[in-house]
Amino acid sequence: MSEFPPIGPYTPEKRMLIDGKLVNSSTGAEFDNINPATEEVLGQVADGSKEDMNRAIGAARNAFDNTDWSTNHKFRKHCLDQLQVALESEKEQLRAELVDEVGTPVMLTYSAQLEWPLEDAFRWPANYIGSFEWERSLPDDMKLGSVSKRKVRKEALGVIGAVVPWNFPFEVTANKIGPILATGNTVVLKPAPDTPWNATRLGRLIGEQTDIPAGVFNVVTSSDHLVGEELTLDPRVDMMSFTGSTRTGMRIMEKGAATLKRVFLELGGKSAMIVCDDADFALALPSVAGSCSHAGQGCVLQTRILLPRSRYAEGVAILTAVMQNIPYGDPRNPGNLMGPQISQLQRTRVLEYIEKGKAEGANLVVGGGRPASQPKGWFVEPTLFIDVDNSMTIAQEEIFGPVLCVIPYDDDEDAIRIANDSKYGLGVGVWSASLDRGMNIANRIRSGSASVNGGNWYGADAPYGGYKTSGIGRQNGIEGFNQHLETKLMGWTE
Repeated sequence: MSEFPPIGPYTPEKRMLIDGKLVNSSTGAEFDNINPATEEVLGQVADGSKEDMNRAIGAARNAFDNTDWSTNHKFRKHCLDQLQVALESEKEQLRAELVDEVGTPVMLTYSAQLEWPLEDAFRWPANYIGSFEWERSLPDDMKLGSVSKRKVRKEALGVIGAVVPWNFPFEVTANKIGPILATGNTVVLKPAPDTPWNATRLGRLIGEQTDIPAGVFNVVTSSDHLVGEELTLDPRVDMMSFTGSTRTGMRIMEKGAATLKRVFLELGGKSAMIVCDDADFALALPSVAGSCSHAGQGCVLQTRILLPRSRYAEGVAILTAVMQNIPYGDPRNPGNLMGPQISQLQRTRVLEYIEKGKAEGANLVVGGGRPASQPKGWFVEPTLFIDVDNSMTIAQEEIFGPVLCVIPYDDDEDAIRIANDSKYGLGVGVWSASLDRGMNIANRIRSGSASVNGGNWYGADAPYGGYKTSGIGRQNGIEGFNQHLETKLMGWTE
């Protein structure tokens, strides 16, 4: 039995939602859902097959083509409002479920893991339906000798395949599904096999507590990643919305090229935190603890810490103390910032990166291994490397663990060069006593988001995504709303 007491009772949903019905796998197969903090089996979930995915795609295609979902704006808002109420009614069950299956510290469920997306991921796009400019007029045209009226019309795109990761599964799912449904599309959701229950719960709530028509929303769980790839290959799917690794995003682009699929890709990151020589180190540097939250399993976390050489020793001393005192362990303990890695495979991967850092000459000053205090669970110690060269593997590749690299720099130009010397471009943080200086530096970093002096940009109205290999397109905001729409140009005479 687990030594961790439950934070609250919850009843998981084992079944998938396909064409409005809660169903088991066509083969009857199930797979285990594992608690990464205890290595214990939490329960089972349907192990969907390619046949199940094919039925889900067919249901989504039929719902788009043969119902008024794509054109009935008022009805869509009504349904999304129902979903908001349904989710709020099971918020505490969802919180406990996320802690157990994701291994997220419960404190994070009061921010990005649950509370933040629950607040506006569905509510904002639902409200935006009424104010969005679905049609706009263009000036009359006289090229053919008579008056042609013209307008631009926005229409739903079609069937969208949504594939979500395991690190912030509800947050990513909600911020995908909200705009997809609000714009009139239908969807097949494929959650990560590591964290399936939050998705099946969403399916049950949609199926039982909303008027969303059968087939508009489908969820297929599977232990086989190739079942999810059916969404990329099938010509009935018009768009792929994917959040995950850059490598998988590239595969989706390659496989989707045969049917010219539109793609939204929110991929990896290796974000830098630039601490200027005029910054308040006592204020700025403790914030690096946030880059170890959820055991460093966040794509936009700032894991390259750039310190000025003029204050390098001072900065290293503060960072060392911060990293030595990060609370971690039982994710149900509200005082812990870090829980486990999601799986044994992920823990092994993180530990291998740590060994690469040592082999390439970085100086390991905190952590670097499995904590003796956690004999069960896939934990890694908060780890700090100093004297890192930006060309090293640990500075260039996404580790997705609680591993921070401290890199010295000479001046602002050098810091900007180092920050931009990455194949990724998801986020950056800048700290300076001068707001103008901080903003000017942030504006020169090739990244999709920037935080200056700890400022928060997150929200359903905020278009999130990356430059370079960090992705294509934006999730949320006006830009995210628009990317799920087609544009029709019309001209007519009266």
